[in-house]
Parts: sequence; structure tokens; C-alpha cells
Amino acid sequence: MSTAIAASNSVIAHSPVTSPVYWYTARRPLPSLIFLAPLLVIYEAGVLIMGGNRPETIRNGADFWLRESLLQIGFGSAILLPALIVCGLLAWHMAGRHPWKMSLDTFVGMCAESLIFAFLLRLVCQVQDLAFHRFSINSQVTANVGVVDSQSAQLITFIGAGIYEEVLFRLCLLPIVFFAFRRMGLSTSWACVLSVLGTSLLFSWAHYIGAAGDHLTLFSFTFRAVAGVYFASLFFVRGFGITVGTHAAYDLLVGILLVVPD
Repeated sequence: MSTAIAASNSVIAHSPVTSPVYWYTARRPLPSLIFLAPLLVIYEAGVLIMGGNRPETIRNGADFWLRESLLQIGFGSAILLPALIVCGLLAWHMAGRHPWKMSLDTFVGMCAESLIFAFLLRLVCQVQDLAFHRFSINSQVTANVGVVDSQSAQLITFIGAGIYEEVLFRLCLLPIVFFAFRRMGLSTSWACVLSVLGTSLLFSWAHYIGAAGDHLTLFSFTFRAVAGVYFASLFFVRGFGITVGTHAAYDLLVGILLVVPD
């Protein structure tokens, strides 16, 4: 028995997720890029294949807004936005002078973390659901998928949400708002707190904008704001790649795996 326990402890101690080196490596831009690259390829290919002449019917809202912004300044290429993400992460990696290597253990560990954090967010939703029921408040979250009515198309849209909502709200807006607060003279701590809260409220509100927006309820707005804080905290602590993985895994979990067929 003692030998088995010792062997188990040895496995845990040498697990990639518990390694201090892994804990730091997984936060780097290059591992984040390698980790999200398959998701980016699946999403962009899925949009082209399923969207046909109307790719906007499949694209995630944040993706659509980012592309429209680029189009307004004269850049309409379909591959420009994913190319900017790749180049941005590579530039970030070079600026930080990080090593140009990543082990398979790191990739596996990032997958495991993403799944764990996605399930934890689901538990947060369940706790909020219980609290709202305690006070007899409607706790239904409805997602307007518009013309996206097939499960495969929804899967592609959910993956896109994990990528492009994190690109927009965490990779772009969060640092901008943080440095804006710092320029206003706020301390690092206050700038961090206010930037997380501000971008999380924007993240939640964005789900109700436009004809394809969801129906606004107190529960859904509150939960999405909490989810925004959750993702922002992950971005600061565990890096961009794991945040994208967690977001995509959560959307797939609640949008497809836990959906009860009619």
C-alpha cells in the first residue's frame, strides 16, 4: 500500500500541470498561439465551408465586429484578422525574448486546465442559478443563434466565440483600459480591478447588441459579467491560450453537450 501511495505521489509531483516550469511556460505567447492554432483553423475553415456566400451567418459576433472595423479602414481580406492574431502573438513573444520551444506536455496540460476551468465556470453558473431561485428570480439564459440552426454550425460559432471574444475583450480591450487607468494616475491594483470590471460589463452587454443579440435578463447579464471577470482573471494569471481554451470549452459544454434534445 505504501509503495502504491509513493508511486502515486511521484506521478503527481512530476505531472506537467504541477511543474513550476509548465506553470510559467503555458502563459507565454508562443504556446498560446500553438494551442489556439487548431481552433483557429477549425473555425475559419468551418465558416468558409458552412457559410458559403454568407459567412456572416456563421461568424461569431466579436469576429464580425473586428472584421467590420478593419473593413471601415480599407482592409477587407478574409485572412487578415487571423493573420493579425498570429503576428501579434509572435511579436509579443519576440518582445518578451521568450524561448522558441514548447513540449507536448505543455499542450496536454493546457488542454487539461481549459477543461477544468470550464467545469469550474459551470459550477459558478449553478451556484448563481441556486441563488436566483432562492429569491424567485428568473434564471434562464437564452442564446439567439439566428440562422445557425445545425449543431455543427453552432459548434463552429462557439469555437469562434472562444477565440474572437477573448481577442477583443481580453487581448485588446483589457490592456488598453488598464493602461488608460494607469495614465489617469490610478495605482496598479485599482487599474487592474477597474479594467477587469469595466471590460467584463462591456463583454456582457455586447451579447445583447443588434438584431442577433440575446434577450436581456438580469440573470444572463449578471452571469456573463461574472464570466467576464472569470476570463479576465484567467488571462492575467494563466495567459491567453488557456483563457481561449476555457471559453471555447465552456460554450461547447453548455451549448452542445449539456443541451437536452427536444
